[in-house]
Amino acid sequence: MLTPLEPAFTLIDPPVLPPHLRGCVVAIGNFDGVHRGHRAVIERAQAVARAHDRPCAVVSFEPHPADFFARKPVIFRLTPLGDKAQALARLGVQGLIVLTFDARLAALSAEEFVEQVLMRQLGVAGVVAGYDFHFGKARQGTPDFLEEAGRRHGFGVEIVARIAEDAEGSLDAVSSTATRAALAEGDVARAAMLLGHFWSVSGIVEHGKKLGRTLGFPTANLRLDPSCGLLPGIYAVRVVARGVTFGGVASFGRRPTFDNGALLLEVMLFDFSGDLYGETLTVAFVGFIRAEAKFASAEALVAQMQQDVRAARALLA
Repeated sequence: MLTPLEPAFTLIDPPVLPPHLRGCVVAIGNFDGVHRGHRAVIERAQAVARAHDRPCAVVSFEPHPADFFARKPVIFRLTPLGDKAQALARLGVQGLIVLTFDARLAALSAEEFVEQVLMRQLGVAGVVAGYDFHFGKARQGTPDFLEEAGRRHGFGVEIVARIAEDAEGSLDAVSSTATRAALAEGDVARAAMLLGHFWSVSGIVEHGKKLGRTLGFPTANLRLDPSCGLLPGIYAVRVVARGVTFGGVASFGRRPTFDNGALLLEVMLFDFSGDLYGETLTVAFVGFIRAEAKFASAEALVAQMQQDVRAARALLA
């Protein structure tokens, strides 16, 4: 199985597909977050591909169409491209095909998208999409249109039904929008329920002002994607460093007690000692402890941080 780091896994605007993906069945959509609804689409595409002895790939779009039309980043990206590729590789698909969402692609009619992209460029054997997938200029391509186009052009189409938040189907549909809203409120537990896994971020450890070390709480500092809309606050986290998972406590915010600076994720790993500068960490958000706050003194902050550590250990236990 290819890994997301191999050039053959993530293909950006391929004029033709490489041999290992030709005649593939594709799951198509934005797949931001790779949540439970997305995984239902991908798993169905994999089942269809296996039944017809075909490879399975995911087709996605960069930038997010909402960012393109707004002419600036407006979407809180749950999984920037690198994180999305890693998530999809873990699911066992053979490749991620990224189509650049630009003026040319946005101008294609639904029929032109089918003919020029799905048929001529990708040569798909089958397409699986979610119940709410729309494509083509002015979103004129509906799931019904895609099914009809597949019959005309000779490729299979399956549309996956809505996945609800709860088993009875009585709550809203699982969606990237609902997940973003949960994280914006600090509700990482609901986000995990929607995603089917804890929301996580990856980043390279940077040098900082080393304030945590002077306070007795050494932290690894990461700058998240600028679109990140997570509520600033203190969280219980699990951190993968050097292939090992550690419990920890994390602060995401602007450090109002000291400088009220740029948004930064500061992570303290439990039961770890060493230098992580320049290394990549993956941080999964397990529980919300409290909102970010300004303290009257460093001593008051330290007292609260001690409570935060205890709370994080309790949540992780």
